[in-house]
Amino acid sequence: MNHPNRIASIDIARGIVMLLMTVDHVRETFFLQHQVGDPMAVADTDPALFFSRIAAHFCAPMFVFLTGLAAWLYANPPSGPRDATGFLARRGFLLVALELTVVNFAWTGDFTPSTLYLQVIWAIGLAMLALALLHKLPLALLGVLGAAIVAGHDALRFAPGPGTFGAAAWTILEQRGFLSEGPLRVKISYPLLAWIGVILLGYAAGPLYARATSPALRRRRLLGIGAASLALLAVLRGVNGYGEPVPWTAHGDPLLTLMSFVNFTKYPPSLDFILLTLGVGVIVLALVERPMRWTGIAAVFGGAPMFYYLLHLYALLALQRMAAFALDVPRADVDHVWQVWLSSVLLAAALYWPTRWFGQYKRTSGKAWVKYF
Repeated sequence: MNHPNRIASIDIARGIVMLLMTVDHVRETFFLQHQVGDPMAVADTDPALFFSRIAAHFCAPMFVFLTGLAAWLYANPPSGPRDATGFLARRGFLLVALELTVVNFAWTGDFTPSTLYLQVIWAIGLAMLALALLHKLPLALLGVLGAAIVAGHDALRFAPGPGTFGAAAWTILEQRGFLSEGPLRVKISYPLLAWIGVILLGYAAGPLYARATSPALRRRRLLGIGAASLALLAVLRGVNGYGEPVPWTAHGDPLLTLMSFVNFTKYPPSLDFILLTLGVGVIVLALVERPMRWTGIAAVFGGAPMFYYLLHLYALLALQRMAAFALDVPRADVDHVWQVWLSSVLLAAALYWPTRWFGQYKRTSGKAWVKYF
């Protein structure tokens, strides 16, 4: 049963994202011997692996966008507007703390890692802190600012001297790399700036889910936004224009040509990357306005996203350790992409019931801490 204050389509879309994320994390846990770059080497990447990675590209942009959208809903409940600054700040700091501790341990299984990786949860946490500072600006201005960041950050050119404050700031904002090279190395895996733009766009889209907006109108506008994003992408990418630093090339094999055309940069996300992922993502949001039988399953994962995120990471850590022990190898691997997808389905099925239980507990307990998960 849906909680009366929850919007089913948002939970469904978020759940789809979480399930695609599971596939990518299973790949990184059990298929790491076939690592891919960013962007991928088209001619050297198996198409099944290539499109599995492309599917995972939708996760971070949609999750950050939906985080901004959820923040607007928090700030504008049916009872009337409320100050969201404290909620956003607490949530942001919590996410950064989780990234530095339990998330890093889930990936390495090492209490004293040599490298601390600051990835998507870190980026979402800092983006929420930025939103906490900016969300009281006029909504139209937030939308324009978000679009300007997403569209314009690729044009920024900055070459600070190594070891300077400017170099550290640039690494955090725009240049993936090591923030610290000391005894504990710190690597920025998700440069922040573009994700601030995406969360602002999500917040600016909030009024689409106001009670005064009919579902039919919301659906039309979401479809229009998605179609416009994909049309702009087709133009920019078609002429190899601004929007993606790596041009596409024609190949004798049409499949390779298609792979080259959609082979976008994620770290930091290029404009074309965002146009593709959010363009398709908001179309999906429109389509799931009319729930189908299977969408209830996705909504379970989308209703308790942080709980499922941590649960599946620790499940993967345990499974990798147990498989390696049973096979007496340093690291257990699978040999085919279909095995990655099958393992992901089985893992999600195994975690469905605990995630469903926590989602129900979250909506009925009344405890303040559970709303952060």
